[in-house]
Amino acid sequence: MDKIRAGCWSVVALVVAQTLATLLSGDLAEMRVVGVLFNAAAAFSTYLVLRRPDRNRWPLVAWSAGFFGWHVTGLLTLAGVATTGLDAVFTVGSDPRLSILYQVVLTTLAGFAVHLLLPRPKKP
Repeated sequence: MDKIRAGCWSVVALVVAQTLATLLSGDLAEMRVVGVLFNAAAAFSTYLVLRRPDRNRWPLVAWSAGFFGWHVTGLLTLAGVATTGLDAVFTVGSDPRLSILYQVVLTTLAGFAVHLLLPRPKKP
């Protein structure tokens, strides 16, 4: 499997995990709808890149980088380093350790997706 397809499948795993966590959270309905819509747009971008890997994959790189930033913000919020007022959004279930583990795993997955999807210079 080449790096582009591995990056795409990383984004698929990321989107599925985020969507399930969003739907199972007790957040406001508006936040759940926005989360599901963002994940659906990222899934569509992934579908387009999987269909034609030779095409522009920058939108998918941007989605992955955005998800990376989102989960880093979640980690900082749950650790008490930053005060965002989004504690309820970043909390998964009632166990803070589970929430931190979730944020760590998805931050790592998003970081790898960005790394795999970035274009490489041509070798001479």
